[in-house]
Parts: sequence; C-alpha cells; structure tokens
Amino acid sequence: MNWASVINNPFLKDLPFKIELDKWGRILMSPASNNHGSLQFETGVKIRDAKKGKGKVITECSIQTSQGVKVADVAWASDAFIDKYGFETPYKRAPEICVEIVSPSNSQGEIDEKIELYLSKGAHEVWIVSEDGNTRYHTYEGKIEESYEIKS
Repeated sequence: MNWASVINNPFLKDLPFKIELDKWGRILMSPASNNHGSLQFETGVKIRDAKKGKGKVITECSIQTSQGVKVADVAWASDAFIDKYGFETPYKRAPEICVEIVSPSNSQGEIDEKIELYLSKGAHEVWIVSEDGNTRYHTYEGKIEESYEIKS
C-alpha cells in the first residue's frame, strides 16, 4: 500500500487513530488520547508564536522515510521549505522541526527510530513531548537543552 491509497481510502478516513506505513506498506495505527490532541495543539501554538507567524505549523505531517511513511504529530516548515515543497503528501524531505507526542503505546525504541528517521530526512530538530508536556530536543549532535530553531 502507498500513502495515496491510505489517504484516499474511504474506510480509513474517520478512524480515531494516527496511521502510518511501515517499509513494507503495511498500515500501523496508534490510538491518540484527548491529552495527546491537546499537547499537539499547544506545541503547534508554541512554535507558531516563537516563529512570529513565519513558516507553517503542520499537524499530522506525513514524511516518506526509509522505514515507510511516518507522521510527525506537529511539524514546522519554513517559508522556503513551503516554497520548494508546497504541501506535497507525503513530504520526501522532513520540515525543519518534527515533533512526536509520546503515547502510552509508543516504545522507547519506536521514539528513538523516529528521531533518527526525521533527522536523516533533513529535520534540523526533533522534539519529543512527554504526556506531562515536558519536551526533549534532538539534533544530529544528539540531545540539546533547548531548541536552536526557536531561538533563531
């Protein structure tokens, strides 16, 4: 299965799950809580406000990776990124910031893999937001104390 088949399938449109594809085209589904949705929104607002309206905040941002289509809960794409890639679905390159909100169903291995995958596809930072709202920031250099992207 490819991503266009997933987003155009009427049976998959109203599922209360985040859907991704693994590298073999199999559908992966993760249930999301209301807290998860709230953290998505709040994180998007935090980025939008820090970036002063420049670029675009995208929720449920699909990115083609070596391990299939992964969906960042929140992403921030610069105006230059949007000029180059528009809103192609899925993106072949990751936006500058990719955020994963941790769900109880996520294993640490899955989160570590997503950090690597988003960075390998061009993300400058990957943020990991825990269920209590604490955020960890990662770059190619490893874990950092605060976001370089929000400072710039």
